[in-house]
Amino acid sequence: MTKKERLDKILSNMGYGSRKDVQKIIKEGRVNVNNHIIIKKDFKVDPYEDIITVDGNEVKYRKYIYIMMNKPQDVVSSTDDPINKTVLDIIDERYLIFNPFPVGRLDKDTEGLLLLTNDGKFAHEILSPKKGIEKTYYAEIYGLVEEKHKEYFKQGIVLDDGYKTLPADLEILESNTYSKVKLSIKEGKYHQVKRMFEAIDMEVVYLKRISIGLLKLDETLNSGEYRELTKEEIRLLKEKF
Repeated sequence: MTKKERLDKILSNMGYGSRKDVQKIIKEGRVNVNNHIIIKKDFKVDPYEDIITVDGNEVKYRKYIYIMMNKPQDVVSSTDDPINKTVLDIIDERYLIFNPFPVGRLDKDTEGLLLLTNDGKFAHEILSPKKGIEKTYYAEIYGLVEEKHKEYFKQGIVLDDGYKTLPADLEILESNTYSKVKLSIKEGKYHQVKRMFEAIDMEVVYLKRISIGLLKLDETLNSGEYRELTKEEIRLLKEKF
């Protein structure tokens, strides 16, 4: 059985204003629960079962949100930064009421697929190396990436601090002075992709995350754009849990 919660808390959580704003709305008789006008701010409701309307519009309650963003460069994957623009700064206020946070981090100069949610368990499962959820990146490399390097990555790369990464899958798209590759890793150490290539005397000059598990970045999202995940996309991610 779902625990009943205060009506003013539910409406505040759903973006109808501060608790004080919501209490005013309720007092004005603008809120119905199961076709009955409710004027008590502490009235208890089951947000999943009871039909709640505000000014005749039904409130679609949900506890969690899941957002896919095509993160742009020069934006940090953080909830707060005194100097830099954060991913939350480009999210609409109607989502901010859920207190979302980035699932893991992309470096400031790295683009691509970033998930934001307020579901802590979901985020933990996505990030846990034990779950083996691959994060795939498209990278442009200053250096000649050759077939032999595939085996290096497959065996794990020893980083500058002595840590040996888990096996990674390297796909060579173009091999030249500037090479183009796809790299899939199952963990997310600090600056990991850049440090892996630095360990073989190469430099990452462009980096974009293109997928997490079976979820691919929506190519219709321009840099800085975002949308909610579909139920099917959430299911694809949770298949590994």
